[in-house]
Amino acid sequence: MPTQKKKMSLTGRVILGMLLGILTGFAIRSLFAETSFVHEYLVNGLFDVGGAIFIASLKMLVVPLVFVSLVCGTSTLNDISTLGRLGGKTLLFYLTTTAIAITLALTMGNLFQPGAGADLSAATTFAAKEAPSLGDVIIGMFPTNPINSMAQGNTLQIIVFAILFGIAISAAGKPGERIAAVFADLNEVIMKLVALLMHIAPFGVFFLMAKLFTGIGLDAIYNLFGYFVVLTCTLLIHGLVVYSTMLKVFTGLSPKTFLKKMEDAIMFAFSTASSNATIPVTMETATKRLGASNRIASFTVPLGATINMDGTAIMQGVATAFIAQAFNIDLTMGDYMAVIVTATLASIGTAGVPGVGLIMLAMVLSQVGLPVEGIAIIMGVDRLLDMIRTAVNITGDSAVTCIVAKSEGELDVNRFNDPAAGEKDEEVHLHPQAKTASFD
Repeated sequence: MPTQKKKMSLTGRVILGMLLGILTGFAIRSLFAETSFVHEYLVNGLFDVGGAIFIASLKMLVVPLVFVSLVCGTSTLNDISTLGRLGGKTLLFYLTTTAIAITLALTMGNLFQPGAGADLSAATTFAAKEAPSLGDVIIGMFPTNPINSMAQGNTLQIIVFAILFGIAISAAGKPGERIAAVFADLNEVIMKLVALLMHIAPFGVFFLMAKLFTGIGLDAIYNLFGYFVVLTCTLLIHGLVVYSTMLKVFTGLSPKTFLKKMEDAIMFAFSTASSNATIPVTMETATKRLGASNRIASFTVPLGATINMDGTAIMQGVATAFIAQAFNIDLTMGDYMAVIVTATLASIGTAGVPGVGLIMLAMVLSQVGLPVEGIAIIMGVDRLLDMIRTAVNITGDSAVTCIVAKSEGELDVNRFNDPAAGEKDEEVHLHPQAKTASFD
């Protein structure tokens, strides 16, 4: 009896799509650089449209998923103090990992001196957007029109409204129970929609990578090689070592199992370079594969995608050291402490603001008297590094989710340790509705 050929896993298909996309992009850049037909109909046609549809499809799921899952999680709370404890733990871990990230980045930046001898004479002017005050950010968390907040994709406002709505459902007695049941069913349907989208991910990833690497040259990387290597290594150390250590210390769980199960989410994050767009996949990974309860993940994952910016903090630390060295400006220990504090607090103070990474970097540079114009130079390689930063960010979101869930007794350890956990949830089978009446 012939053995059935084993189907390639989703992770394998996504990686294959990514590699083929990168190779296709480089091939087009090398062989068809002057062929207008290829660029017009393939690169700016098929690749651009296919990639844009994939990103739009991911973003389409973010608002309903965040709102519905958070309402489900909050409505099951029997004690409102649980929410305060959960929020306090989550915020503490996110701030701690961000502080560790910026400290590690400054250490690596000063140890390897990526800016020593760099020529920034060609630095152009960079106009940084003004960062909002902390008071404005706090006020902006509370929506005046929740429907408008959902239309604009304002994650913090959606989180606040969903929490209040979930608390109201919990306090409403029998009517609340009926509404909660509807939201529980909606949550299952939306998660199945996420699974459906994941099956077309290899094609979306291919389009994104092919379009990106058709336009990216290696010149920028050559010119900023030291900066690129130091920042990449620092991101990898934080993503693989720091999170793994924290996970082992606070939960006793296997970091190897954790990283293995994060593969799909990491590939999505790398391809999209957007923590928000990756929320559906991160949520699916945290609940179905890692075993965190929806009550915890529905709160920690969207919040982490908004305020947990360890990858961005690392970029700020290495960039600060690089720009200081390139302009021959010596920073004191007090300056480095100011960078750590500013970057850590800015990750929350600028949450949800477009272009947040560059705003935060401009704030950090201004805090220690470094020229903001230096940002214009490092932007040449920022798109590639942003992909790695995003992968680090969502890994941190998931690690903190597991830590908080374990501390609250809301982590299914058997599911976490099961290598096949979540695979059935990723399957999509159509079940036609049975006819209830005949009109013959």
